[in-house]
Amino acid sequence: MTERLESTVNTSENKGGKVFPALCSVLGTLILLGVIAAFLPLTVPRLMGYEIYEVVSGSMEPEIPVGSVIYVKAAEPETIEEGDIIVFSRDGSMVTHRVQENRYVEGEFITKGDANSGEDPEPVGYGSLEGKVERHIPALGIVMSLLAGNTGKLYAVILLGCGVMFHMLARILRSRYT
Repeated sequence: MTERLESTVNTSENKGGKVFPALCSVLGTLILLGVIAAFLPLTVPRLMGYEIYEVVSGSMEPEIPVGSVIYVKAAEPETIEEGDIIVFSRDGSMVTHRVQENRYVEGEFITKGDANSGEDPEPVGYGSLEGKVERHIPALGIVMSLLAGNTGKLYAVILLGCGVMFHMLARILRSRYT
């Protein structure tokens, strides 16, 4: 009778000894993957030649809402067509507007924000062109702002540390039960 009771106790300890380390490993892996996934949309496109900007004004709404991230690829001014959305520098800021006309001879664009009632008052010279908007993701700009700041980076490091510590805990627990 005593042997049967000890056998039952050892079996239940063994199950707990395998489940808890497995849960720690899974949780650690999920934390690490979550941190990596949060930074992927902000790093991989840069490796592919895109510039990334956050939209801070409503001049392109509803097409590109405030808080969106835009992915901009360098482009030759002659390849820009009417209807393309471009990013250009003006007075030290980056502006995202739609091309109304590409004046090849003058070397300038006539642009307009979708939400604006009229065209921009000044043409955009070819030299101000940063590139053409290839993609945009609504609300990702808010996440980008959080992650790009010192606080966001600190949280990312802390979360990475937690993920690693969960894996270390799982390894220690496994060694105790084997």
